[in-house]
Amino acid sequence: MNPDRSEILARIKGGIIVSVQAENNEPLGRPKLLAAMAKAAVLGGAVGIRVCYPENILAIRQAVDVPIIGIYKKQYPDSEVIISPCWEDNWAVVQSGPEIVALDATFRQRPEGQKLKSIYRKLRENSNALLMADISNFKEGIAAAEMGFDLVGTTLSGYTEMTPSIEEYTPDFKLLDQLCREIGDRIPVIAEGRIWEPEQVRRAMTLGAYAVVIGSAITRPWLITQRFVQALKKS
Repeated sequence: MNPDRSEILARIKGGIIVSVQAENNEPLGRPKLLAAMAKAAVLGGAVGIRVCYPENILAIRQAVDVPIIGIYKKQYPDSEVIISPCWEDNWAVVQSGPEIVALDATFRQRPEGQKLKSIYRKLRENSNALLMADISNFKEGIAAAEMGFDLVGTTLSGYTEMTPSIEEYTPDFKLLDQLCREIGDRIPVIAEGRIWEPEQVRRAMTLGAYAVVIGSAITRPWLITQRFVQALKKS
């Protein structure tokens, strides 16, 4: 059984959560390698780990003792939702034992006609895990908070048709500010998405972020390399 809500949230408050992810076709896309990266992140001070797929969650749980945010990325032909789209995907995550389960909470149509409210209700009935809403805009964030999610993250801003185009390496500070002002006093707002610089972390915290999730800038070596190569070409 997971620790209670307040204990889990207290452990991540004011800290950096590292998203340790890689697809199977990537060089680091193996549970043991991802577990090693997660352990390295915790040694560096990470207060939590965000990870995709049950087998990776299980491997990382053996390597670290910080709260884990679990997701399941899966593409369906009848939906643009990728992060934990269906009940079955979420249930697979739950069974691997993360303290927090994150899922797409945008207004987009889900696969197979499934509804977010139904998935949310079944997760509450069958799991003790905290639930995190990955949203893309202000209205979705408010709706997620009203539904009862334990955390709201700016994860999908800039990645849906409902959100404006945002610079590749620039977080959506406007959305973060809006959410923190509106719901930050009653629900943790997590800054996530396109965070590459320490100064961006400091600004997110100043705006009221409860915690900050950093992924590619730490754990995707090929993207980090690509960024430097692109800068060299521009010069």
